[in-house]
Amino acid sequence: MAILCFALGVGWLQRQAALPDWGLLAALLAVSAGLTFSAWRLRGRWRRASVCIAGLLAGFLWAAGFAQWRLADRLPTENEGRDIRLSGVIASLPQAYENGLRFEFAVEQAEAALPSRISLAWYAGRRPEEDEARHVLPPLSAGERWQLTVRLKRPHGNLNPHGFDYEAWLFERGVRATGYVRTAEDNRRLDAFVWRPAYAVERLRERVRERILRALPERDYAGVLVALVVGDQRAIDGGLWQLFARTGISHLMSISGMHVTMVAALGAWLVSLLWRRRPALMLRLPAQKAAAAAGWATAFGYCLLAGFGVPAQRTLYMLSVVALALWLGRAASGSRVLALALLLVLLADPWAVLAAGFWLSFGAVGLLFYVSAGRLAPGHWLAEWGRAQWAVTLGLIPALLALFQQFSLVSPLANAVAIPVVSFIVTPLALIAAALPFDALLLLAHQILAWLMAFIAWLADLPLAVWQQAAPPAWAVALGLLGCAWLLLPRGFPSRWAGAVLMLPLVLVEPARPAPGELRLTVLDVGQGLAVHAQTAAHDLIYDTGPQFSPDANSGNRILLPYLRAAGVRRLDGLIVTHQDQDHAGGALSLLDGLPVAWTASAMPADHPFREAPGHRPCLDGQSWEWDGVRFEMLHPEQADYARGLKSNDLSCVLKATAAAGSALLTGDIETLSERALSQRHGGRLRADVLLAPHHGSRTSSSPEFLAAVGADTVIFPVGYRNRFRHPNAEVLRRHEATGARLARTDRDGAVTVEFAVPRRQTFEREARRRYWHGQ
Repeated sequence: MAILCFALGVGWLQRQAALPDWGLLAALLAVSAGLTFSAWRLRGRWRRASVCIAGLLAGFLWAAGFAQWRLADRLPTENEGRDIRLSGVIASLPQAYENGLRFEFAVEQAEAALPSRISLAWYAGRRPEEDEARHVLPPLSAGERWQLTVRLKRPHGNLNPHGFDYEAWLFERGVRATGYVRTAEDNRRLDAFVWRPAYAVERLRERVRERILRALPERDYAGVLVALVVGDQRAIDGGLWQLFARTGISHLMSISGMHVTMVAALGAWLVSLLWRRRPALMLRLPAQKAAAAAGWATAFGYCLLAGFGVPAQRTLYMLSVVALALWLGRAASGSRVLALALLLVLLADPWAVLAAGFWLSFGAVGLLFYVSAGRLAPGHWLAEWGRAQWAVTLGLIPALLALFQQFSLVSPLANAVAIPVVSFIVTPLALIAAALPFDALLLLAHQILAWLMAFIAWLADLPLAVWQQAAPPAWAVALGLLGCAWLLLPRGFPSRWAGAVLMLPLVLVEPARPAPGELRLTVLDVGQGLAVHAQTAAHDLIYDTGPQFSPDANSGNRILLPYLRAAGVRRLDGLIVTHQDQDHAGGALSLLDGLPVAWTASAMPADHPFREAPGHRPCLDGQSWEWDGVRFEMLHPEQADYARGLKSNDLSCVLKATAAAGSALLTGDIETLSERALSQRHGGRLRADVLLAPHHGSRTSSSPEFLAAVGADTVIFPVGYRNRFRHPNAEVLRRHEATGARLARTDRDGAVTVEFAVPRRQTFEREARRRYWHGQ
């Protein structure tokens, strides 16, 4: 119980918007120490209460101490965006992507104050904002010491409702600044290898990865084998991850606890087999203890090779407790083993509670202990395996819906086939082949994996392969967890069916939508780009789709689709892409692939693929429609504008949405020319309460005459943090400030939501989800 309270205390700290000051921490430390001392004198419920409260405060204080230490390792604001020369060591596997390499860098010396660990990109070509000659990308390896000139910024990520917190992910990894390598004549390798245990492990992981990829050139699933052996999950193509998610086998395609346990069992079995054949060894140390030590050592080595993720940590710590119990001749209950593993994980990494893998990993093992507790004798192995599979599948549904808003309906069948194939055939073959120069074993492992993937792809293509829905509220998740626990009680327990009733709110409760006549407008945080969701009582419209990040990653599949799924949007009634610039149209095709869309509109050129979308029509001044008491009007461009040869920005579709409680004007990337035309054509019709700043606040837009015609009291700038265009322009900001309007920015405020109701409400995602690491 004390360990569970300690974990709650750690989680409590990670929910704080700001860290407590040292005075409060000292007071809490005194209270915790007093309660701990008192627990020795108390008995019964008072002792248990003292222990629980002391454990809660200890967890809070432990996490707070780590957080204060990590926050102190920061990049000063004055060192953002300027060239800095430094030297240090490549501290992680260099990751290749379409335009260069990315790696973590341990800073040793620098000409300015820098954090100790940063993330760098080294581009193969010229950065868009640079005028120098193109970069020539040298070969890079983990453990090398380099002198580099870099340009850095503080960690910053997009923050949207139910979205991924990139800053939390960087903070947990200890990465306190991100940036890229600049062109400089004195960029050079100083040492081919710096000896540190951590660097040696990373170099070994890199060599194993290269060996697998060299043996399997251009093979579809080589990246999966890399992930299974060295834990490099980025080696797996993004499309494969979607396939794994639809079939519920994502946990198998990375280093899972089952893989670590299997490797440990193999090491223990081999040592036990050899040990029993040597009487002299048996006299020195019992075979059982030797096997336990060998199993632990094998598991530890595999965890190091695999990158030491939370599932691997959890399994290693559990095996450590079991091995220690065997050495000491003591029995260890499953619940105590799991609790001690939880404590060790949180002592080493208090931010583990922020990772979805933490909850799924400990949850799955806890479910297995729960359904096996109290049984007098094990049943048939097939029945036991089926019971375990049912428990994990059912018990993780609340967590999967809360974290990802989906779960796989074909997961039991997919796992029934994939678990034995991956854990007992593919992974051992790949590990043996990585250790020995036998490429034939890698080819065999790949072929078996290819056969498995053919079956998995068939399952993923089934019409009802996955259940997707809106994010359930916290109270529904709590009821769902209680319902799962009730359903999994032993056979014969009365009214187990009541558990299913408790789980119903998980799938039946839908997010609240605006009332008739009301409008909810959400300007999403997509970096330097634009994506807006307009929602009425029964209709949904997307206005622009954000930027494209890479050939297989864009705002459509990374931000918009997860956001819409969490919001309960299963189809779009309209999709408008204002013009062809990639920061507005980058996610359009992914969005069309992921959701049914009733109609589309744009100002795209005739040869653009988006023009082939269903129900497509060009944006034209005069188009209008009404949804649930909310009127939408297209104000620009005119038909003649398409023939006039206007540049893409000035052809942007301009949309006005009017609800009973106010109106919003969405302007795309129009510039002064189009602003003047709009003012002349529409005059007073431009007046709106909320204005989406034209062209992200560039100096070529937001003319005084246009701002006066609109007269907005709120202006939203969709801009990326420290974007290379320096939007919004300082002079434009002063113009907007002179109007008295409230200015919101997605780089500072995250997603901005405006509720056109009575009274009108605004929500800023960075304010609503503020955590102590944000902006740090």
